[in-house]
Amino acid sequence: MAVDRPPVTTRPTEQPRGRAIRRFRVEVVGGGPHWAKPAERCAIGSHPSNDLAIEDPTVSRFHCELAIAGSFVHVRDLGSSNGTFVAGVQIRDGLVPGGTVLRLGKSEVRIQVSDQETELDSSARASFGALIGESAIMREVFSQLEKIAASDATLLIEGETGTGKEGVAEAVHDASRRAEGPFIVVDCSAIPPNLLESELFGHEAGSFTGATERRLGAFEQASNGTLFLDEIGELPMELQPKLLRALESRKIRRVGGGLVSCDLRIISATNRDLRAEVNRGTFRADLYFRLAVVKVGLPALRERPSDIPVLVTHLLERIGANPSTTAELTTPDFVEALAAAPWPGNVRELRNHLEQCVVFGERRLPNTLSTPHPAATVDSTLSYDIARRQALDNFERSYITALLERHQGNVAAAARDAGLDRAYVHRLRRRHGLR
Repeated sequence: MAVDRPPVTTRPTEQPRGRAIRRFRVEVVGGGPHWAKPAERCAIGSHPSNDLAIEDPTVSRFHCELAIAGSFVHVRDLGSSNGTFVAGVQIRDGLVPGGTVLRLGKSEVRIQVSDQETELDSSARASFGALIGESAIMREVFSQLEKIAASDATLLIEGETGTGKEGVAEAVHDASRRAEGPFIVVDCSAIPPNLLESELFGHEAGSFTGATERRLGAFEQASNGTLFLDEIGELPMELQPKLLRALESRKIRRVGGGLVSCDLRIISATNRDLRAEVNRGTFRADLYFRLAVVKVGLPALRERPSDIPVLVTHLLERIGANPSTTAELTTPDFVEALAAAPWPGNVRELRNHLEQCVVFGERRLPNTLSTPHPAATVDSTLSYDIARRQALDNFERSYITALLERHQGNVAAAARDAGLDRAYVHRLRRRHGLR
């Protein structure tokens, strides 16, 4: 979600120190390539764009991702064909210690964790466009965005719904050399597939029934500026080759017309892991590679609870709460309760909740902190991430089912009542097989 954009702020204090993380090394058992960089993550697969590329047909193009987590390494399988195994046990999402050997298809890799630490880059900013935060993880994101904005590289923004992807895209545009040019947004999930090609590339008069005059598409409208493709993971397969050609050549063909050159920057965003979509065959690997020249991931709100106090103050100001209401909603006990909630809808959900509190003139706890349902149990034998994902899936399915039942299946009314985008409600229905 993009909250109203305040001016970029910095602290006049000394440069804050970034997080210190342990370095780790990944090597193919029996000889071959290895990875050992001062970075937090390592992607492994057979596609050459991975950090560690393994030439093995039994290894998926994007097989798994490793991330340092204290003295352990977080292993996440990316929907690989042959799975990721530790000592014969398949692992989809979990922590492993240094010295662990992973089997990927017919290949094996060994993970070594060093005591040597690397300090991640950190910015002095407390905001970047619409993105607000003083936590270490947000300052690292701001540091990345500062460098990205100074370039003209194609950018892929990853993050859950409500984390502020469109706001980040616009802030990068505003801080770039293209700031005086247009910023054009196309939501790939909100436009019917049969109209999306014309929306992107335009059409000539008479090219199809109803095309009474020439129409410029988003690529041409964004000339000398930035084109933001939101929810790029929803792009139909039949359009992906055409987008790939446009990215490679910076030339587009209007429906029913000829080639047109375009000078623009492309920024896209997704709440999916497109590498997993590549493995499933729903997204082209070559298109992913072109879109992800540079990547930045936005953390979920639950990953930065220390930012809740500054976010609450900022959002109440944007909502227009009066001083007495602001004082009531920023008391330490209430803010602490807000920070304890998981906020699956992230900053967008937090803003909607605060707006309800302002409208009704009372402090309301998030639904997830109300009296717990007797069936709400947790399987502690699962890894934290898997258990959390299962809980969120159950919440989404139950919430959307009840929401749609209350509105007799009217998606527009349900979305409006829940403070969600209609396209997102449609995606939740598809994700959980609801009709």
